[in-house]
Amino acid sequence: MRKTHYRLGVLLGDGIGPEIVPASVRVVDAALAAAGADPVEWQELPLGAAAIEEHGSAIPSATLAALTGTDGWLLGPHDSVAYPEPFRSQLNPSGTLRKHFDLYANIRPARAFEGGRAIAPETDLVIVRENTEGFYADRNTFAGTGEFMPSPDVAVAMGVFTRRAVERIARAAFELARRRRRKLTIVHKANVLQLSSGLFKRVCLEVAEHYPDVAVDDFHIDAMTVHLLRRASAFDVVVAENMFGDILSDMAGELAGSLGIAPSVNASDERAMAQAAHGSAPDIAGKGLANPIAMILSAGMLLDWLGTRHGNRRLADAAARVEDGVRSAVRAGVSTRDLGGTASTREFTDAVVESAATGGGRAW
Repeated sequence: MRKTHYRLGVLLGDGIGPEIVPASVRVVDAALAAAGADPVEWQELPLGAAAIEEHGSAIPSATLAALTGTDGWLLGPHDSVAYPEPFRSQLNPSGTLRKHFDLYANIRPARAFEGGRAIAPETDLVIVRENTEGFYADRNTFAGTGEFMPSPDVAVAMGVFTRRAVERIARAAFELARRRRRKLTIVHKANVLQLSSGLFKRVCLEVAEHYPDVAVDDFHIDAMTVHLLRRASAFDVVVAENMFGDILSDMAGELAGSLGIAPSVNASDERAMAQAAHGSAPDIAGKGLANPIAMILSAGMLLDWLGTRHGNRRLADAAARVEDGVRSAVRAGVSTRDLGGTASTREFTDAVVESAATGGGRAW
């Protein structure tokens, strides 16, 4: 029997999180209703600075336990650099969740807005970032940060690549490419890092043999930055290890307009976490100035992920309504100050809710 009822966690986070996450919940609820889908059961859980004050942890064990019983969740931005010690030096809440739930695929689309401020208006691509190892040392160890200092003047970080991790992120990227324009680009540095980055390239090419309908090319990471700047519209799906994917997705987000509109999901095979690419913006928190686009689009991506996984067309329709609602609002000239408009967070959300209830279109 097809799954139609979903429980989703709500983690408000810090800074502007308590503004943009509820805005996203409103849009999702409106899109689901318009698509004729069952309503989501939302479960708010503590995380971040407020959780430290109340529970003595930025991400309490009760939160982790509760998330195990959900299908996914919305994660608001966190301001971990402002946490008191020892919490500031620990793995931040986002990294903890990615590691604890093995959210190995970080999917970050970059698509310019009509009426937005894109540097490259034809940008429409997705970065698929391996999320559990690579050159991010704190993802490579069972315990500890993966960095150590044998002397005060020497620091060492571990980079780890495994066939298992590369195969599964490559499969995720190829499956996504099949849903889009059937083109995939592998990013690596195999000319210098012949064993580690070389393994990433080789395994991705091995997986490519199972997807003969997808066109494949590859570029060194340094060359890829230049190609993105010059011809972002030529790329469809890009797969990369952790650090390369992080850098490229931030760059692609700016080309499409700004990190303020850059969404993402972090997914395992069982559940997914919607997370905006930007930070917590504590300087504007509580002022009604926050741009909720990235968080709203991330919530839409979560709906699309759930709809694809469970074969639920109504969820896929709701996801398309979320995307179209945001784009319709911006196209109509409704936007927050960072995009040149005058709308408050609530005013922009109101416009998206109205559009999502009547629209439809293409999800990311």
